[in-house]
Formats: sequence, structure tokens, C-alpha cells
Amino acid sequence: MNLISKLSDIFMFRNRTIEDSYTTDPQVTVGSIVMGALLRIVLVLIISFILASYWWFREYWWMSFFILWFFAVYPAYRQYQGFNTSMDDIKESTLCGSCKHFDSTSQFCMKYNEHMSKDYIPCEGMDWEPFS
Repeated sequence: MNLISKLSDIFMFRNRTIEDSYTTDPQVTVGSIVMGALLRIVLVLIISFILASYWWFREYWWMSFFILWFFAVYPAYRQYQGFNTSMDDIKESTLCGSCKHFDSTSQFCMKYNEHMSKDYIPCEGMDWEPFS
């Protein structure tokens, strides 16, 4: 059931919450945003092909581009903007944000292979190296 709920969160482009900054298992990453966009693009393409084969949708094929934009690409872009805003907040408020081992695309410490949060720093500041 956990897998189904994660897939539905990805597909529905759930917004990043404040609590996501305090957990070591982030729900929204760049990968989940891209996965959600790809799922929606595939869904729109399948529906477009079905409509084109059953009805005279061939005259209005250009409408699928607008549907792709408003249903898949634009929501992913808006969620990515929100993700970057929250990552900027995490970078400013934690020690990990200024470390060279921090990967901001997934809220991840590359040296310890662990997700960090506002409450949890994997190295506890011992292996912090400035970003240069």
C-alpha cells in the first residue's frame, strides 16, 4: 500500500510541505518531479492516440500539445519552482547547505549516503567541508 500511495503522490504532484524538511526520507525530489511529469506525458499520449483512432481527432491533433503543457509540463515546472524555494531555505538554515558534499537535488549527503533534514545532519558537523 505504501508503494501505491507514493505513486499517487508522484502522479498528483503533491506539494512539498514544511514537515518534509524535517524528515530524513523526503517525498519530493527532482527525481519524483520528473517521474510524475513522465507518467502524465505517457497518459496524455495514450489518451490522444485512443481519441485519434476512435473519433476524427486527427483534425485537432494540435490540442494535445496544449493538454500536454497544462496537464504535465506546467504543473511539474511549478512544483520544481517550489522545490527550489524550499531547498534555498534548507541551504540557508542548515550546516549541510554550505558543505561540498551536499546534493541539493535530493536533500542528500553524498559522503555518508544519507538524506539530511533540518533536525538531522549525517556527519554532525565533523566532516563539514566548505563549498568552494
